[in-house]
Amino acid sequence: MGNCKFCEVYSFIFSATFKTKQRTTLAKLSYYIALPFIYLLSLLPFPVLYLVSDGFYFVLYHLIGYRKKVVFANLRNSFPDKSDAEIKAIQKRFYKYFCDLFIETFKTLTISPKAMLKHCGMDPAAQQLFDGFAAENKSIIIVMGHYGNWEWAGNTFSLLCKHQLYVIYHPLSNQYFNNLIIKMRTRFGTKLIAMRDTFREMVLNRSHLSATAFIADQTPAPDKAYWMDFLNQDTPVFPGTEKISQKMNYPIVYVSIKKIKRGYYTLSADILKLPPYNTTQEGEITEAHTKRLETDIKENPDTWLWTHRRWKHQRPEKQLSK
Repeated sequence: MGNCKFCEVYSFIFSATFKTKQRTTLAKLSYYIALPFIYLLSLLPFPVLYLVSDGFYFVLYHLIGYRKKVVFANLRNSFPDKSDAEIKAIQKRFYKYFCDLFIETFKTLTISPKAMLKHCGMDPAAQQLFDGFAAENKSIIIVMGHYGNWEWAGNTFSLLCKHQLYVIYHPLSNQYFNNLIIKMRTRFGTKLIAMRDTFREMVLNRSHLSATAFIADQTPAPDKAYWMDFLNQDTPVFPGTEKISQKMNYPIVYVSIKKIKRGYYTLSADILKLPPYNTTQEGEITEAHTKRLETDIKENPDTWLWTHRRWKHQRPEKQLSK
């Protein structure tokens, strides 16, 4: 579910370095050079795959130091009561998880449905919840964060649930990698909606049973955001999930993907809000799902996406009084 952060980083490097015509040629060239390695990676058995991940970790953390300062600052500000030694320990565990997530994402290209469900299961209570909405023919909105393995969670939902899953995503600038990501995410029946088309597509999908998934912890433009305290920091949050939920009048389900052990996750879910929303206060839904994510992160900080510059904006003056 959501964006492929690894391909976004790759695409950004090319778009920032080369002119338009050069970018088009290099985007195509880089894709066809990388594709055989990506497929080879996806075909490796899990024990070998995680040995590769260990190698990635050594290079990324110890040699390159990819965004180490960003990660440390994010952790330091989010957990002011922890010692520097504790923060560094979390940071190391995060990078190991991050490298595992990288190779697990590409494993989606070739993994079998049986293996997918073995490595990312669904809590029986979550299954019962989704089945109950399906029995009542109720479409739902799913809200979640970049926590656990959100990519695998979409596959698991599509394999086990009766709702047609739609995932809101932001298309990559590199059309070749974008098509690869679409192929990965739709292998098991998931469908994608470009972020700009979200409301229009949801209206068109009203005629059938659907679940539309929002990953709501990305950074919005500061003047269009709902601002609130999140992990001890003043944080802009996308208000879109709240606004669309109110327009569609769908039940909202919070989904969490918890890591059980290396290579194994489980999807849990519970009701966040139920319609009608006509008496809901502004920000109530946004605060509810953001606080739920905060609880998950505090429970297991290793498996959230700390490389993201989540707090790069300051609250605009016009919102300071809110």
